[in-house]
Amino acid sequence: MAKTEMLQRTRLLAQMGFFTLFTVTPIFDLFRYDLIERHAYFLTFPWHLGIDDLIAGTGEASTAVINIILYLFLPILGAGALIIGIAWKWGRLYCGWLCPHFSVVETINRLMRIASGKHSVWDKKQTPPWEPDGTPAKRDKRYWLLVVPAAIGFAFAWATVGLTYLMPPFQVYHGLFTFTLYQKEVIFLAAATTVLSLEFLFARHLFCRYGCAVGIFQSFAWIVNKKAMVVGFDRKRLTDCASCLPERNSACDAVCPMRLKPRNVKRWMFACTQCGQCISACSTVNRSNPNGQLLRWVSNDDAKRNEAGFSALSNTDEDAGAKL
Repeated sequence: MAKTEMLQRTRLLAQMGFFTLFTVTPIFDLFRYDLIERHAYFLTFPWHLGIDDLIAGTGEASTAVINIILYLFLPILGAGALIIGIAWKWGRLYCGWLCPHFSVVETINRLMRIASGKHSVWDKKQTPPWEPDGTPAKRDKRYWLLVVPAAIGFAFAWATVGLTYLMPPFQVYHGLFTFTLYQKEVIFLAAATTVLSLEFLFARHLFCRYGCAVGIFQSFAWIVNKKAMVVGFDRKRLTDCASCLPERNSACDAVCPMRLKPRNVKRWMFACTQCGQCISACSTVNRSNPNGQLLRWVSNDDAKRNEAGFSALSNTDEDAGAKL
């Protein structure tokens, strides 16, 4: 199996594993907030903020403030620092490798590309009619019959899982299967499914770029570090890129799930999720090229040269992806 194929298979397994974890976390009380019990759960243990005595009128305000700092602000800051620290060095790895929303984005992208030849209904041009390995890209308008149900199905699943983060999970699933949900639960599921369905169908890329706070903060952390891992493009071999197989001189552009231009410098790749699909496509297209691919992950000084617009890849450069 080619290295790039293994990369994408590993990423797919990571996405599937995290989506499963996202789904079962509230079931096993690994992390959720119960609106009925009015406290959170973390790793099956009740997680209180330590302000019950203050609310009951028997505690001191200073103790409550300390507990809020210890049990609320410090955990949030710690988790945020971990995510930002990883993003500062490696970019939006969470988005490209774990995020359950991004896995939905990619799934709907694939279905929509088959149905229409485009990643999104807003795209003006179709993607090339060829896959990176040279085989014709599948096109079948009947796939629209899958695109819409898939979007609605994912939206309903997201709404249901989201509800279990706030209400007792077994109560929610029992009510769902026996049609005995409470009125407010039905309203929540209906509203969330409608909003998410519209987002998945029409605005999923816009949400990832501009609406997701987790993604935006990762991008800001990554963009300020000029030595952070980035997709580097060997500009000295531009002619090789231009001679990419007929009608496929933008194979890397065509596979990018965020609809970016991977050959651009870093400042134009703000929303890059480090999924590596452009790298895999470039490797496949150039599998017979003795000089190898033109795109690969780079970091440190090579990343700085890439941002400056010079050739980013040196002969001794080691694939930064192997260090993940």
